[in-house]
Amino acid sequence: MAPLYNPATEKAEDARTCIDQFEFPDIPCVYPVVWVRAREAALICRAMGKRICDAHEWEGACAGALEAPDYRFDLAKGVPSNVAVERMRQAHNRVYGAHKVWAYGDHYEKGICACSSFKTPGCGGGSWTGCGSNTFPSGSFPDCRSKLGVYDLHGNAAEHMNLPLDESQMASRGSLNLGYTEMKGSWFIFDTYYAHEDWCRWRAPFWHGSRVMDPHSHENYHLGFRCCKTLKEE
Repeated sequence: MAPLYNPATEKAEDARTCIDQFEFPDIPCVYPVVWVRAREAALICRAMGKRICDAHEWEGACAGALEAPDYRFDLAKGVPSNVAVERMRQAHNRVYGAHKVWAYGDHYEKGICACSSFKTPGCGGGSWTGCGSNTFPSGSFPDCRSKLGVYDLHGNAAEHMNLPLDESQMASRGSLNLGYTEMKGSWFIFDTYYAHEDWCRWRAPFWHGSRVMDPHSHENYHLGFRCCKTLKEE
């Protein structure tokens, strides 16, 4: 695992949290696990003595600096979850959209990450029988590595993360009452079809949104996860 910290103010040994260097099962040269629900991801991480990551932790791993949580919980009060997610998303993206970064640098580039694969012919809506994962073994693109030593944050599989709508839903604060699903990163076709933005701190719309622990949380052929681990309680 890689320590999560802010190099401008901290050293690696100051890290309170670490994150898997590779997509689950966090083994280099092994294909990432896909077709996994957010609930299953959270339970697998827990069974391994880890936990699912909060959105800001994944973003810090990608951008090369873990920053303090910036969730605008005030925007989530008294409104439906989909409205809350969109309000918080817009507020967050306005702040970080002025200086977009990717794990590998300050400008979007093709050919660096695991984005040169293709959908299985005939793969339409993402059926189990009609779509292959078509990913690469983890770590196959060594330049697709963040400054904190985390691989494949762009390309290969997209990743489940936890988006809390109040402090009691933060995995990083020890909560088991997790928040809502947030899909991070891009996936394996992005060199030919840039389906959506994927800069490090970008937060996505409420795609297939549900509570993380919903038994019917989303799964598909290009969606995986990675885990975090708390080293020191805040």
